[in-house]
Amino acid sequence: MSRKKEILRYEAPWPLYAMNWSVRSNHNLRLAAASYMNHNKNKIQVLTVNDADGEIACTHMADVDYPVNKMMWIPDTHNMYPDLTATCSDYVRLFKLKDDGTMQMECLLDNYKSPGYTQPLTSFDWNGADPNIIGTASIDTSCTVWSLETGRVIGKTSSITGHVKTQLIAHEKEVCDISFNKSPSGYSKFIFASVGFDGSVRVFDLRHLEHSVITYEDPKKAPLMRVGWNRVDPNLLATFALHTNEVVVLDIRMPCIPYARLSSHRDVVSGLSWSPLSARTMVTSSMDNQALIWDVTNMPIEEPQLAYCADGQISNVQWSSTWSDWIAIAFNNCIEMLRV
Repeated sequence: MSRKKEILRYEAPWPLYAMNWSVRSNHNLRLAAASYMNHNKNKIQVLTVNDADGEIACTHMADVDYPVNKMMWIPDTHNMYPDLTATCSDYVRLFKLKDDGTMQMECLLDNYKSPGYTQPLTSFDWNGADPNIIGTASIDTSCTVWSLETGRVIGKTSSITGHVKTQLIAHEKEVCDISFNKSPSGYSKFIFASVGFDGSVRVFDLRHLEHSVITYEDPKKAPLMRVGWNRVDPNLLATFALHTNEVVVLDIRMPCIPYARLSSHRDVVSGLSWSPLSARTMVTSSMDNQALIWDVTNMPIEEPQLAYCADGQISNVQWSSTWSDWIAIAFNNCIEMLRV
């Protein structure tokens, strides 16, 4: 890829929202993305960057019924598992990429006891320390932790199945997001956080699910929309509330007291993503068209380190863990990949 290209742009025929960088080291720079249309004819795509000219091409595509609120690639940095990506809407669906450009659905995680009745899922997360574990968040106030039986797939192309590992009532109201601890330590395999409409951040341990720790509560009891663990420091996470221009950084060793507040956005925050290399660096996005990169080392934090202004309201931001100098933003029907 030409080093001169600092911004790569892809335009789709439809509005885009959910997206996620692939973590595999044996592929070019690539991103999974999904349309967000309010009907049952949505699309998911795999976008791959050509090394020679830096152009972005859609290499795989599949149809999905409902708008996708989150996509993730299997956290397989050693290329041991099949090439899988997952989507979240009414269910979590796992798709395997095929050589002919199609995406074959391998598994549907269904925990609903009444046929034809679903409680929409608001988010999910794939456990980075153990790809056999997926956690989901739902409007029914619960989080469900799934165990994926992927052992057979490593050696052959048999289907993936899943069963419920455990289900817990996580919040008093709808759960909006779930995130496993992202640090490289083995501790991260067991720890996850969730946020919801009750305005709280709760931290759980898979080994002791009968208890949770309320790490933070919004002073106004405003719904908390997203939560993200720091990828280097296992004690730091970040969240933001509905209809606010502020991101709150938390240290779980100091419950209920924000470690930092980031409030330079001029409109509501829409996304956050931590740097894969630095424990004190993150990017946030907002409906003010801006993506801001922050250094949370020194207090107080009055302004971001870097700012990028897009051509529309940014709905999502993702910092690549494999290609650590690339950030992706989504706005309108566009995705831009920014070299930082």
